[in-house]
Amino acid sequence: MYEPAMKFDGLVLSPQKEVVRIFFKEMWDKANKSLIPSIFHPDFTFRGSLGPILKGHEQFADYVDMVVGALGQYTSDILDLVEEGNKVFGKLRYHGYHRAELLGFPPTGRHVWWYGTPIFTFEGPKVRDLWVLGDIHGLIEKLQSPTASQADDPASSLDLRRKP
Repeated sequence: MYEPAMKFDGLVLSPQKEVVRIFFKEMWDKANKSLIPSIFHPDFTFRGSLGPILKGHEQFADYVDMVVGALGQYTSDILDLVEEGNKVFGKLRYHGYHRAELLGFPPTGRHVWWYGTPIFTFEGPKVRDLWVLGDIHGLIEKLQSPTASQADDPASSLDLRRKP
């Protein structure tokens, strides 16, 4: 089942949710690593779905390079955001064109996607910790099989299929 991404035009977000929106739509979708210091404390911790636990801006910037290097037109669709105290939780769909090795799989050129749930913990206006649980099994299925289910492919429901 396709689930549309949130629309942010005209939407007023809390300061914490706005940081999360910037993180995904400005930093990740545009691979703008210059935003990392404005989003995260210098020694923040990150546990992502695709790799080990990282600490600090430099290690995280290397992770960004790895992901956007492996997935052309990498995009994060924010499906839902929930805020409670100093935490923001999200439901996301991550996707891009598989153009370099990822999780040990050689490039396929196919559009791949997976769902994830980030939990941002804030300390003041910046993120102290980011923990992400992602559907890695779903991603691996798409990397392995050229006939993986296209039912939830965001590119099949929108005009997202472009040449990588």
